[in-house]
Formats: sequence, structure tokens, C-alpha cells
Amino acid sequence: MSEEIPLKPISKSDIHKLETALMIATLLREDVLEKIRESTERLTWIDSLAVAAGALARARAGMTAGQIADDLGRSEATIRRHLSGKTEAAKLVEETYRRFVREGVKIELPLGLGARIEELKKRIEELETKLRREEEERRKLEEKISKAREIVEELAKTLSS
Repeated sequence: MSEEIPLKPISKSDIHKLETALMIATLLREDVLEKIRESTERLTWIDSLAVAAGALARARAGMTAGQIADDLGRSEATIRRHLSGKTEAAKLVEETYRRFVREGVKIELPLGLGARIEELKKRIEELETKLRREEEERRKLEEKISKAREIVEELAKTLSS
């Protein structure tokens, strides 16, 4: 990520940056992707990772379990389970956070995804160029139609008089 991710957040904005980085980096880990693929409760897994990332980021900012629970709309007991590392999601997010501390914030894309993203970026650029050409062509055609209308109106006036 090109933006600075604070490991000890101070503001709400900092909390959200850390929370997002933790969630994305944890979700993109090969072992986590595999667990999600194998799970029959994918949404529960992803939700649990999101809550664990949100809880950890807020805890690092000095919020209490009660404040975190209110902020995330979860029970205080749920937040305490995540903060004490009793959930698998919390353990995974904590591992990601420790890696951030050791190596800096790096979000690695699964194998092949980086190349796919580059392909998509190139395709987007091509489509944007094509769109600009089409918009220019449309503008020129609208001008021609406008001129043709003026001529038709002029001819109609001439014929009626």
C-alpha cells in the first residue's frame, strides 16, 4: 500500500487504515483463503475476521472492550474473545499485525492475482481511451444534428412564406 498505515493509531482515520490493512492482508493469506474456500460458512468467517481486525485496531488505539463493542455493534463478550485471542480469526489477525510490526505493512497478493490486476488496469486504460474517442465522436455528431435542425427550420420558414 502506498499510504502510511499507523501501527499505533491515534485518530479514527488511523484506526480505519489499520483495520482495513489487517483485514485485507489477513484475507489474502493463502492459508486463510484456503480455510474460507473449505468452509461452509464463508460469510461468518469473513465477518469474524472483520470484527477481529476492527477490535485489534481499536485496542491498539487504547479503546476499552466496551467502547470497541459499542463502536463495532458487537457484544462485549465477543470483543473480549477476539482481544484475548480465543478465536481463530483473532489469532490470524494478530499474526498479521505481528508481521506488520516485524516487516512493515506489506499486503501481498496471492499468486497470479498481481498479473491479473495489471491486465485489468491495461484493459481499463484501453476502455477509457475508447470511451473518450466515442464521447468526442458523439459530440461531433450532436453538433451536426444541431446544424441540420437549424437548416430544416430555415427551410420550413422559407417554404411557409
